[in-house]
Amino acid sequence: MTSNDQPMAFGAGLWLFGQFVDRYATDAYGDEVSTLEAIVAASKVRGLTHLDINYPFTSPDISAADVRRVLDEHGMRAIAVTPAIYSRRFAKGSFTHPDVAVRREAIDLCKQAVDVAGELDADYVKFWPGQDGHDYPFQVDHMQVWDHEVEGIGAVVRSAPDTQFAIEYKLKEPRLHMTLSTGAKTLLAIDDIGCDNLGIVMDFGHSLFAKESPSEMLQLIHRRGRLVSVEINDNLLEWDDDLVVGSVHPIDTLEFLNTVRKIGWDQPILLDQFPFREDPVGAAQLSIDVIEAMSAKLDQLDLDALRQAQDRHDALATQRQILGSLLDLRRS
Repeated sequence: MTSNDQPMAFGAGLWLFGQFVDRYATDAYGDEVSTLEAIVAASKVRGLTHLDINYPFTSPDISAADVRRVLDEHGMRAIAVTPAIYSRRFAKGSFTHPDVAVRREAIDLCKQAVDVAGELDADYVKFWPGQDGHDYPFQVDHMQVWDHEVEGIGAVVRSAPDTQFAIEYKLKEPRLHMTLSTGAKTLLAIDDIGCDNLGIVMDFGHSLFAKESPSEMLQLIHRRGRLVSVEINDNLLEWDDDLVVGSVHPIDTLEFLNTVRKIGWDQPILLDQFPFREDPVGAAQLSIDVIEAMSAKLDQLDLDALRQAQDRHDALATQRQILGSLLDLRRS
């Protein structure tokens, strides 16, 4: 048997509580939500204490001091700052844009985010270079794009050696082929950059989407000392749907949470969801409730029996134990 004595901590991307736009409902779902209003909404979720905050904020009138004040007033703290290098300004790329002046803008924006992270006492600055990559065959010189990616991220990371940075990889969207699309490619890029203060945000849904085993990739990233943060959600494998945790892949989620325990991860688990048509507070709360319930199920597992079955690569024995923890299976 196993138990998790460490109380679980939870965080979320602040965008979970914002306004959502897709390519059809261009007038957006819901009303506009300011950075400060989103923090207040997030504070209504039981157990949610940490936020990954987009920068720039929703209005130039909002300062880092304003954000820090509202966080403090509602018992929240910033775990990360994510510069918006994925916006329309960078439609042809941020670090990989063909225009060197735009590449410099991306670097400058990230350096500004470092300053904001310092003001908010955030743990890390996150790169999500969603516009970096290509869409068509022959569109780019792949190694030139790779070199620009590595050079751009490296320039930011080396400029702030006391700041922790992390890359969140993703297979596609908005670019059809993102440069940093998988865990393996991102580890290669980090190796090329060669900085100790750069790691990875491991997103369960992005890993599923990339046809990885999230539990396997989590352990590989951790083994190489590059795990900075863990995010969780769910999807239908063909898109980054950002659904409620465990709503589609409960068994994979259970394995992932078991792996989080296995590696001794004691930092907050972050929610990365886009509840287009649902109440954001309710969606976040349901995910936390699911994670806590799955954690209780993990407490009941016979780990010795599970390891013995795994040593034999015995699929049926492992599935009987795991499914039996969730269902009232007939003994045979």
